[in-house]
Amino acid sequence: MSTADLHTLTGAYALHALADDERERFERHAADCADCAQEVRELTATAARLGLAVTDSPGPALKDQVMRRITTVRQEPPRTLPAPRAAGIRRFRPGHWALAAALAAVAALGGTAAWQHERAQDAQEQARQAERRADQVAAVLTAPDASSRTGKLADGASGTVVVSRSRDRAVFISSKMAKPPGGKVYQLWFDDAGTMRSAGLMDPGRTSEAVLMKGSVDGASGMGITVEPAGGSARPTSAPVALLGLPV
Repeated sequence: MSTADLHTLTGAYALHALADDERERFERHAADCADCAQEVRELTATAARLGLAVTDSPGPALKDQVMRRITTVRQEPPRTLPAPRAAGIRRFRPGHWALAAALAAVAALGGTAAWQHERAQDAQEQARQAERRADQVAAVLTAPDASSRTGKLADGASGTVVVSRSRDRAVFISSKMAKPPGGKVYQLWFDDAGTMRSAGLMDPGRTSEAVLMKGSVDGASGMGITVEPAGGSARPTSAPVALLGLPV
């Protein structure tokens, strides 16, 4: 494959549509080709924006139906082996065994139903929160005044910040970021004239994601990313792994 052919693979690479050998050859090429590297970063950010713009969240009726059905699914009761007979032990009549088994089953099913109800409520709330976040991210990315800026991060990763001034919100889109060390998390910050203001945490288990930055953009001129202890910090405790100016 010639160098000219490699220049045409930026779109396929951004969409993860290359075979392993083609991907490796393109990555070697892009390491020395600034134009291709920049085009990949821009296409990756565009693909993320388009994907979020056309997402279709399931309607409340479908979600409520699924959550109701979860609470009606019963666990099978555990199978028990008959107890060994021992000399001198009084045998229960069959009716006694049936009554004892019924009482045990009622107690077990009652506990299972309560546990399932709590799990269903937790799952329903998590689904609602995820849907709200997805809607908020999509609203920023598809806003008529949305503008973006893309930067190259360490180890071939890239990041794009999208800002909607009318909504006063920003979204950070990461691509192929290395996972943070164990017990650590990436924390986002707004740069308010040199003062860093927390803008939320990234998911430590994901290397590519779109994150709605916490809080309003207000007068921030830029953003940064630092590595912080799990749960985040009130102020940055490490040197930034990335700094990006916000688009105007």
